[in-house]
Amino acid sequence: MEIHNVSEEVVFNSVNKIFEIIRKEGNKEGLCLCEQCKIDTMCYSLNRIMPHYIVSNRGMARMEQDWAGKQQVEADIAALVYKGLGVVNHNQRPTALHDETITENKVLTEPAFYIPTIIGRLFDGETFAPIAGVTVELRSNGELVPMRNRNWQNPFTLVTNTPGTYTFWPAPVPAHTLDVHGTFEYSLKIESPQYESLTHFFKIPAISSMLVAYSSVSMDRTFKLPDLYLFHPGEAEINGDK
Repeated sequence: MEIHNVSEEVVFNSVNKIFEIIRKEGNKEGLCLCEQCKIDTMCYSLNRIMPHYIVSNRGMARMEQDWAGKQQVEADIAALVYKGLGVVNHNQRPTALHDETITENKVLTEPAFYIPTIIGRLFDGETFAPIAGVTVELRSNGELVPMRNRNWQNPFTLVTNTPGTYTFWPAPVPAHTLDVHGTFEYSLKIESPQYESLTHFFKIPAISSMLVAYSSVSMDRTFKLPDLYLFHPGEAEINGDK
């Protein structure tokens, strides 16, 4: 069964149309119209409207009937897109190039191991409160693991609006053939002046494939790590005593 969210199509069309209009008019406000800001504008807009799902042509016909005020809906979405573009431009991602080049990695045309997204949480070992402001590194063979694209950072710094939660999405690893079983060994390295250093080792099994489906994020393909706890250094360590 194929489910389609009509709202996505309306938002995508609106964003593409508005970006093109701004370009044709000379972009007098000097807005960033790069691919990353376009995607972020789409996400901003989609997170603020109701989804409308259909599974058949009957659903499409019913949706057309329900959207009797389609022009007003499109006008409201356009206003939301303009607002989103302004918000995105005032909060540009520092990891994007912002020069209208596509930041995604090229799609592999050969077999590869598609590593799932990795997610975990960090807590204070004494208060059990989620931690923010600490940097987490994902490593393999002593080196930082390259990420799928620029939207996924490694190292990852825990921020206050998502305290305690870190995420990684490793880039695909090329394979010689299809259907090869492999095991990838990783380590999390966490160092902070406020806490004792922590290294956590784990393994992820994967099978080489050519599945394009792995080019998008899915919670069904997430490798969840156990909760980890950081502890403040002892008084002896703070004073430099041995």
